[in-house]
Amino acid sequence: MSKKNIIELNQISKNYERKIALSSLSFVVEKGETIALIGPSGAGKTTLLNMLASNFEPSSGEIFIDGRPLSQLTDRKKRAKKIGIIRQQFDLVGQLAVIHNVLAGRLADWGLGKSLLNLFIPQERQAATQALTRVGLPDKMYERTSNLSGGEQQRVALARLLMQKPEIILADEPVASLDPSRAEDILEMLTKIAKEEQQTVIASLHSVEYARKYFSRLIALKNGELFFDLPADQVTNKQLQELYQLKELK
Repeated sequence: MSKKNIIELNQISKNYERKIALSSLSFVVEKGETIALIGPSGAGKTTLLNMLASNFEPSSGEIFIDGRPLSQLTDRKKRAKKIGIIRQQFDLVGQLAVIHNVLAGRLADWGLGKSLLNLFIPQERQAATQALTRVGLPDKMYERTSNLSGGEQQRVALARLLMQKPEIILADEPVASLDPSRAEDILEMLTKIAKEEQQTVIASLHSVEYARKYFSRLIALKNGELFFDLPADQVTNKQLQELYQLKELK
């Protein structure tokens, strides 16, 4: 049985005054795929993720989520169930305890009263404990988030996604600020959780090595255009040299 298409891009373009950030971009993503966006700086990776996150609309073309135009997905609760985001900067509130940051993944489902109560008495504590256990931080629940290392903070961000349970995870350079060992740890955890939860992942990465190792499909952008779209194991060093204009890829 064929897999279901969860994302469709139809001739997407994005212009900023005289600059073309993306040009006539089209591709389809099946539910459960893990995709790495690669390409030189300024290729359009972050712009694409921002449009998928509904932060701004394309200048032309249309994005479909589960067959419906993304522009129609205006309900906050419904959008939170469809799309979750993890960034390089973690987007955590450092002054709060870890559990409060994890439970922020549930805010779209809670009313104002429960959200405010959560600041004083953590709600759904058992679920938060389970999420932190899955990312290896059960003993950090009540620690001030700013006291954690960068790798630990990104694990907290992953636990927050576990609470949110989106169908699609958008990751914008999620390991750019981490050292190699912690970066690999986070990418392995992210892709493992996504597989277990049957989530779709699209992540922008600087490292081609990580993209090949942890993701099943590579979409390469260059100058705002699609350069190639291939299974990770079919991407050649020659293609990568041309993408990054390298004389030699080691």
